[in-house]
Amino acid sequence: MALSETLTLLPGLPLASFMHGVLFEGELFGQTLVITPWKFIGYTGVFLFGGRWFVQLAASRKNKRVTMPRLFWIMSLTGSICLLAYFTLGKNDSVGILSNLLPSFVAAYNLYLDIRNPHVGGS
Repeated sequence: MALSETLTLLPGLPLASFMHGVLFEGELFGQTLVITPWKFIGYTGVFLFGGRWFVQLAASRKNKRVTMPRLFWIMSLTGSICLLAYFTLGKNDSVGILSNLLPSFVAAYNLYLDIRNPHVGGS
């Protein structure tokens, strides 16, 4: 039995039932759209993980050279953590877990290096 199913079946855990409850249900482009708190966490992760490239683009345009600002690594790590939570607890999807596990380690390591060795002149 999956962890998310176990949490759902335990009657004493109101948080588990809330996380799988429906926040919004409607139609979008003729398709039914159901948003649960877990999906909201997943969407937040996708927004952060995808949005980091716009941060990198803006920093590179400003510096007129390829630049990886600290915010890029923060968004990368935060997005990976959100997606790992969604795929582990919300969906129990091993493909999603594995596809976000490695990037989270890379982002954490690069953020550690960036904090440990700050840029002169900063970006």
